[in-house]
Amino acid sequence: MKSETIMRWGVRFYIGVFFLYLFTPLIIMGLATFNNSRFPTVSPWRGFTLKWFSALAQDDNMWHALWISLIVAVGVLLVAVPIGICCALFLSTVHGKGKTLVYSIMMSPLLTPGVIIGISTLIFWQRFHVTGGIVLTVIAQTTFIAAYVMLMVLARLQRFDRTLENAALSLGATQWQAFRRILLPYLKPAIISAAGIAFLQSFENYNTTLFVKGYDTTLTVYIASKVRTGLTPAVNALGLVMISITVILAIVYEIKRRREQSTGS
Repeated sequence: MKSETIMRWGVRFYIGVFFLYLFTPLIIMGLATFNNSRFPTVSPWRGFTLKWFSALAQDDNMWHALWISLIVAVGVLLVAVPIGICCALFLSTVHGKGKTLVYSIMMSPLLTPGVIIGISTLIFWQRFHVTGGIVLTVIAQTTFIAAYVMLMVLARLQRFDRTLENAALSLGATQWQAFRRILLPYLKPAIISAAGIAFLQSFENYNTTLFVKGYDTTLTVYIASKVRTGLTPAVNALGLVMISITVILAIVYEIKRRREQSTGS
C-alpha cells in the first residue's frame, strides 16, 4: 500500500512538473504583453500597459503575414486532407508491393529535413515556371503534411468493422452510398483531428516555407525576420490573442461534447 501511495504521488508530481514546464513560457509571454518595456520581457517590470495591443493593431505587415499564413493553411487543408484520406483508404484495402510503395512514398517526406523539401520543391517547379508564392508554399507543405493525415485516418480505419460495409453492399447499396453513410461518418472524428493537425502544421511551418514563399511572407517567417531587427511585445500580444482564441474554442468544444454525451445517455 505504501509503495502504491508513493507511486501515485510520484505520478502526480511528474504531471505537475510537466505542465509547469509546458505552460510557464506561455504565462511569461502573456505577462510580457502587459509590461511597459520595448523589449518582450517581464524583467525588469516597467509598469502595466495595454499599448502593445494598439501596436499590434497598427502593425499592417504582421496582419498581412497572418493573412498569408491563414490562406496557405486553408490551401493545405484542401489539398492534403483529400490526399491523405485517399492514401489511407488505398492502404487499408490493397495488399502487396503496391501498398508498400505507396506507404514508402507518403512517409519519405516525414524523414526528410524541411530545408531539403523547400529547396527541392523550388528547383523542381521552377522548370515549369512556377515561382515562389502561396501556390508553391501549399505544394511544398502538402508533401509532408498529407502523411500526417494519412496516418491518423489509417489508424482509425484499422479499427473499422468491414462487415458493416459488406452488409450495406449486400442490401443493394452502391459503393458510394456505403462510403458516404457508413465509412465516412465513422472516419469523421479522425478526419476532423487530421484537419486540425494539418492546419497547425502548416501555420507554424518555417523551414520549408522559407524557401518557397517568394514575396508572400508568412507569419513565422515574418517573426523570424523581426528577431534580427528587434522584436517588440506586439508579437506577445498576437500570441496572447491566439492562445485566448484557442482556449475559448477548446472550452466550447468540450461543453458541446459533454452536452451531446448527456443527451445521448
